[in-house]
Amino acid sequence: MFGTHDLALFVLSGLLLNIAPGVDFLYVLSRAAARGTVAGVWAALGIGLGCFVHVSFAALGLSAILASSAVAFTVVKWIGAAYLIYVGISMLRQRRGLIVAPADVPAATHSRIFWQGFLTNVLNPKVALFFLAFVPQFIDVASPTKVQAFLLLGAIFNTTGTAWNLLVAWAAAYLSRRLQLASRVGLWVSRSLGALFIALGIRLGLSGRA
Repeated sequence: MFGTHDLALFVLSGLLLNIAPGVDFLYVLSRAAARGTVAGVWAALGIGLGCFVHVSFAALGLSAILASSAVAFTVVKWIGAAYLIYVGISMLRQRRGLIVAPADVPAATHSRIFWQGFLTNVLNPKVALFFLAFVPQFIDVASPTKVQAFLLLGAIFNTTGTAWNLLVAWAAAYLSRRLQLASRVGLWVSRSLGALFIALGIRLGLSGRA
């Protein structure tokens, strides 16, 4: 359909890949647990926009530059790693625990969460290479509409991924309210997530293309 094949398998594979915990999952989890469901939703939407950028670039062939140019890949990789470390340090410096009343969260904070989510995703070159490697496997080689097929599959993948992140946002905020973590415990949980982001940033910086 529309130059694709095995669409059901693609949807299932994409859903399983989205469910696997990663940087995006942890970012939505941390923002929703700290700031409530609305903040988690903004984090998920920011990540969704970043994913849309990757899909568009990959469909137009721009992401192939990252796959073929060691310099371009390294530059984007180090920028992304530095940003993850920055987010982690920000969480380590947080002085409040995880529980924050949604009414206390200003709109400016939601905007910052949205753009942090966007940058966390779009500055990760591994995501660009993932789309270049994964999506073409489900496009008909003989199709005259390969770009349209790529955009369709990318949109499906992004939609299921955003839906999953929205579920994570709701669940994280709900559990935070139900568990009523003490401020000190919540603070250490937040700092642990910050340390994890720093570790992920270091891992990204030291990784290759594979």
